Amino acid sequence: MTEHLHHTHLFCSDIEATIAWWCDMLGAEVAYDGEFGGARNVFMRIGSGRLHLYDQAPRDDGHGAVHHIGIRTDDLEALETRLRSKGVEFRSGIRDFDAWKYIMCPAPDGVLLELFQADPGKLGGGAGKYFSDWLED
Repeated sequence: MTEHLHHTHLFCSDIEATIAWWCDMLGAEVAYDGEFGGARNVFMRIGSGRLHLYDQAPRDDGHGAVHHIGIRTDDLEALETRLRSKGVEFRSGIRDFDAWKYIMCPAPDGVLLELFQADPGKLGGGAGKYFSDWLED
């Protein structure tokens, strides 16, 4: 038996705006939009990852127990430029640690995103192996 993290599921105060944001900003594609478990759910693909959206407003300030969602890219500078051109406001510039660089930004409903780029060949310990699956996805 093998388990893996399949998706993150988010509440949405405006599901149409949230769908549009993920599609426009990060190239998400809607795989399913319909009733699932008694409520409208939208299942999306973002690269090899998955995001599920509830058509229900967040029950708190949008954070709950989630600190952030990590989105991996192979060209962080280009992604930052594209998102800034579409009006996304970042907390800072890119933080670059040679083998790892990242930048944080908000998604709808106060969800914090970490956009990052990693070079597994430069990461020590188990981190290099952990991030080497990029080409396997």
